[in-house]
Amino acid sequence: MNKIVLTAASRVGNVRSNNEDMILAFDKYVRSDIHQTVLAPDNLDRFVVAVADGMGGHNAGEVASEMVIQNLKFYVNDLPKGMTSGELEEGMNEWLLSIHQTVNLRGRSNKTMSEMGTTLVALLFYGNRYFWMNCGDSRLYRLRDGQLKQLTTDHSLVNEDGEKKHSNYITNCIGAGCDDVYMDMIEFTSDFHTGDVYVLCSDGLNDMVPDIIIERMLNEGAGANDLCEEAIAAGGFDNVSVCVLRVVDQL
Repeated sequence: MNKIVLTAASRVGNVRSNNEDMILAFDKYVRSDIHQTVLAPDNLDRFVVAVADGMGGHNAGEVASEMVIQNLKFYVNDLPKGMTSGELEEGMNEWLLSIHQTVNLRGRSNKTMSEMGTTLVALLFYGNRYFWMNCGDSRLYRLRDGQLKQLTTDHSLVNEDGEKKHSNYITNCIGAGCDDVYMDMIEFTSDFHTGDVYVLCSDGLNDMVPDIIIERMLNEGAGANDLCEEAIAAGGFDNVSVCVLRVVDQL
């Protein structure tokens, strides 16, 4: 029986005055805090772990990320049982369009929140199946057999130009006054194995810490807060939020 050891940490960093990131760690919201729990998928019908990196206006980014994370939790919990993978993907895309419109409307109703928005990266378990979702440039990594791989694709300007580096110019997010939004959603049930380690993070981690260092730290047993500390020690120019999920067969 697989279990998932989940650690989550969200930190303001060294430069920002407030934390615009927010994490959903199964049943707990995490911002400027740390959290750890153990998930037993065999005993659960569904769960979601997600990181949102807010942006735009004074304190508005933290409003956008909180709106999206809270709405996602309630939406997933309210999904009917027995949906096919296609029906689930259709439902999640309907949710995305709805929350995108909601965030934009909130931004237009208050000039201090004008063009607020957020990225979202999530790992979803539903009906014994695993999915990942991505909108923006927050990332999902997998460590397998000691090797780190980025599973998501950054929705950023340099990525569209074919460059393999991070950019602050993202081309897709929830809200931010944009007309259109989309989400990559992939089922990977058959490729989810004991021994895997999954990392969801805002760009406050990968902007500060090279993948090779993330890989080394994970192989040494690092949790979410260890990775946040590394980003802060490297400069901490942005908020940094990390979830680490270690898939184990026993504790």
